[in-house]
Amino acid sequence: MFKKILIANRGEIACRIIKTARRMGISTVAVYSSADAGARHVRLADEAFWIGEAAPASSYLAMDKIIAAAKACGAQAIHPGYGFLSENADFAAACLAAGLVFIGPSAAAIRAMGSKSAAKQLMEKAGVPLTPGYHGDNQLPEFLRGEANKIGYPVLIKAAAGGGGKGMRVAGSAADFLAALASCQREAQASFGDANVLLEKYLQPARHIEVQIFGDSHGNYVHLFERDCSVQRRHQKVLEEAPAPGLGAAQRAAMGRAALRAAQAVGYVGAGTVEFIVPGGAPAAGPGQAGEAFYFMEMNTRLQVEHPVTELVTGLDLVEWQLKVAAGQTLPLAQEQIILRGHAIEARIYAEDAEKGFLPSIGRVVHFVSPSETPFVRVDAGVEAGDDISPHYDPMIAKLIVWDEGENGNDAASRAHACARMLKALAEVELVGVTSNVGFLSRLIASPAFSQADLDTGLIAREEAYLFPEPVEPPAEVWLGVTLAELLRTQQCAAEAARMGQDPHSPWHVRNGWRASGRAQQVVQLRCGEIEKKIMAAASPSDQPGHFLLSCDGQAVSVAGQLEAAGILHADFGGRRCTMTVIPVAEKRHVFMPGAAHSMRHVMTVVDPLHHAGQEGSGEGSVLAPMPGKVIALLAAAGDSVAKGAPLLILEAMKMEHTVRAPAAGVVRGFHFAVGEQVAEGVELLGFEPAA
Repeated sequence: MFKKILIANRGEIACRIIKTARRMGISTVAVYSSADAGARHVRLADEAFWIGEAAPASSYLAMDKIIAAAKACGAQAIHPGYGFLSENADFAAACLAAGLVFIGPSAAAIRAMGSKSAAKQLMEKAGVPLTPGYHGDNQLPEFLRGEANKIGYPVLIKAAAGGGGKGMRVAGSAADFLAALASCQREAQASFGDANVLLEKYLQPARHIEVQIFGDSHGNYVHLFERDCSVQRRHQKVLEEAPAPGLGAAQRAAMGRAALRAAQAVGYVGAGTVEFIVPGGAPAAGPGQAGEAFYFMEMNTRLQVEHPVTELVTGLDLVEWQLKVAAGQTLPLAQEQIILRGHAIEARIYAEDAEKGFLPSIGRVVHFVSPSETPFVRVDAGVEAGDDISPHYDPMIAKLIVWDEGENGNDAASRAHACARMLKALAEVELVGVTSNVGFLSRLIASPAFSQADLDTGLIAREEAYLFPEPVEPPAEVWLGVTLAELLRTQQCAAEAARMGQDPHSPWHVRNGWRASGRAQQVVQLRCGEIEKKIMAAASPSDQPGHFLLSCDGQAVSVAGQLEAAGILHADFGGRRCTMTVIPVAEKRHVFMPGAAHSMRHVMTVVDPLHHAGQEGSGEGSVLAPMPGKVIALLAAAGDSVAKGAPLLILEAMKMEHTVRAPAAGVVRGFHFAVGEQVAEGVELLGFEPAA
């Protein structure tokens, strides 16, 4: 077995690999860019090497720098994780040439499956069923449109290289095709350095089901059952689960055999995933079986993001298997020894705003609390409080994985218990500093479609009304709790100032509103969305520390509480006790209660008359950058009259394209930025005059 390995990756997967390597007694070496100098994976590793500036091309994609670091530290092998160089055949070959073991398949296998077009041709020869489409070399736009016309719309345009949902577009008609093709090719070139695409019939409704496979250098192959990854946004997975609900034993066995044929066709060694599209959705409820047809999509020649759900239902460590196979050992188990038990679900926690089209969010993670790990709950995190979410990399914060088992191995009961576990675990997540999708994930798990296993890749669009409800006013205890936390925090600051002062017992340090003529009231003004409240606060007549009389919406309530250093507030609202966390960041107050999170703005005694004009936007006619990014295309010209919603320009951020649209019907007066220029979040992108 290896004594030392280098991990050519970052974030949660690097941390995940370190965890297993440490358990196996293997030393780990991290690599990092300038943006990741203080990152969690760097802190966890035994050693770390700086390999370049923030841009991936200068660091995590710089093969020569990574191999040089491995040689310098005496590592025997390199684990590529997923993403970056994990499916780069040239990197696998370069490791071998440098005398290093690449913890993954051979360069030949990666090349065979790395091009989705070539892979489909190979799978066709191996007898693996394929989705109808075009997988050839002719990439001329008009030729591709002709092929799309033959296939029939809607057509999925997909990058021939790479994965992760990047470089994918759906063309609904011949009129949409060329614009969708150009967008897909730009994103594919930016993400994978290869603009080639393939075309497939876009099957909807359909499920995305993948099979985990393993091979060793001794000719042994096994599959570790399947995962359902149907719940997606923008062709990227959001929730994954194992096993796939409603999949019958015969279809499960058939998909397993097809996956093994795919692996054997390329002499595969290591961990891989064979992905299938299954037409039609899962049974709405109860026992049953999805349709028997399934089609090969692609093979991922690496460990998948969602591998933990397979680990929890099999009780196996896939990273350990990778290390053993790469060291030349045989597979630890034969097929008949791999047992499927219970149900597991994974939720990807991202720094993104689900309510704004899943736009990425960047910034510093000020506060991050996750559930305690148990045999039923697992957290694979790449960041901790104090870490930064950078615009240079994928905005994943952590993966939350749960497992449970019903009585007598009942599949439906196991899944129901796992859903309940996930809802409870998500309710325990507290995240401040960046916008996250935690609330969206909770609604997704609780949605009727997901809870009843009515799954297909269009679930999020189908459940839009449930998943994106209108904002509701926070309950009374939230307004009262924030006010109480402010009053207690003010008293704590005063006490600390007194302790540090020359006369700590001076009555002038007391902040309870005392006046010679009686007790003055303080006014705490809070704003949540469009709702504003003024809470009148006075010290309690009892003069007990932490006791106040609050008046809100015409109701007077006697409150008391203790505020801990971590923002945990133990409150008593007129005899009703509850605990919440209140985290202040600038003028915002983030409140976490069991199963709910709220954010509001706070102003003590003074209302900012410029709030609406200065902070809530700039009116219907403004076109502002929704995020930091680079302008990559202008879709209109100065003087153009456009309809509301018309595309105006395209921004690229985190290797994803985002179309900025007209806020109203009007006239474009001119663009403030040229193609290729970087823009900051919130800046005005162009002059725009709404129609009268």
